[in-house]
Amino acid sequence: MTRENGTLAAVRKAERLKGRRTACVLGKNPAATAAIGGVDTDNRGMDGENGYPEASAKEAASRTGRERGMMPDKQPEHGGPTGRAQESGRIRAGMTEIQKRTLIGCACAVSCETLFGLSYLFTKKITSDVDAVTLLGWRFLLAFIMMNILLATGYININIKKKHLPSLLKIAFLQPIAYFSCETFGIQMTTASESGAIIASIPIASLAASILFLHKKPTRFQTFGICLTVLGVVVCVIAKGFESSFNGIGYIMLCMAVLSYSLYCVSAEKAYAITNIEKTYAMIACGACFFTTMAIGMSIAAGTAVDWFMLPFQNTEFLFSVIYLGIASSVLSFLLFNMSISYIGTNKASSFVGISTAVSILAGVFVLDEDFSAMQCYGTLIILLGVYIANMKSGLLKR
Repeated sequence: MTRENGTLAAVRKAERLKGRRTACVLGKNPAATAAIGGVDTDNRGMDGENGYPEASAKEAASRTGRERGMMPDKQPEHGGPTGRAQESGRIRAGMTEIQKRTLIGCACAVSCETLFGLSYLFTKKITSDVDAVTLLGWRFLLAFIMMNILLATGYININIKKKHLPSLLKIAFLQPIAYFSCETFGIQMTTASESGAIIASIPIASLAASILFLHKKPTRFQTFGICLTVLGVVVCVIAKGFESSFNGIGYIMLCMAVLSYSLYCVSAEKAYAITNIEKTYAMIACGACFFTTMAIGMSIAAGTAVDWFMLPFQNTEFLFSVIYLGIASSVLSFLLFNMSISYIGTNKASSFVGISTAVSILAGVFVLDEDFSAMQCYGTLIILLGVYIANMKSGLLKR
């Protein structure tokens, strides 16, 4: 064999080997491809039109998915007793936290309305001797002094940011400025039964405001329970006799009080970035500035400014009443109600409003020896039943 023939034969052999490698790469030789991959060398388990091994295709797809970040290296195991136990533990922990927040919110709401109801004992005897503006001025002035004492001693911390001022001023304007102003003048222009019946509609107005502004649809139990609570309050009010004044301005003032209270509840819930202490401080501060200034101005105009300043020191009964109204019914009650709104929301928090009426009736009966008629008893029971229904879970009734 000549050198040329040998070289030509070597070239042809190299070309044949190159062709085989190309065929293996292009998949034209399944057996060779399987053999190179080390899978199914005798062509068993072939799948697909071109005869790719099924195992190799799945492995390649999995590897490609992991490279692209679409598939985890190891799939999580959802089965097994350990996984189910961990998942069940997480669910139980979440439910426990929700129940804890609900319990705290309900306790704050009940405590707030109880303090409001007991204020009846301290205002009944002095309202005939002192006008409402004077009482409001001293009430919020003492509450503001108390808040600043707590702030100076470090019991509370306040860090009001500039961006939160509009929300705080809105809350403070609605409650206490607008609510107490409208309620005070509305009560003076109407009868006790009329004012009590209109103010009793606060939970329904709060429910409507929550639907309109917070887009929170109440449950049927909340709706029924709140309506039942309002009915109970109306029954208690009518039990003492219903009288009509037919004073249109007085009715408008009372309706504005109801509207301002419901808008306050919605605004307080929307301002979740502001702490409850900061909301309470703003409410007390604005109330003190408004009502104290009004009371001092009226006393100066009447020439009784000195008597206004000396009133708590000359009238012991007035002093004790102002202390309770300023600390318990203002500082504590406002803080507790703001906490209840933040924990359980407007719908549930407003459903407890009727408790103050029941507490005031019971306090008058047991402390002031007032009469307790059968109609008042029925009204009180209806209030408590309505509060219970409004705050119970729907599943409990089904059972």
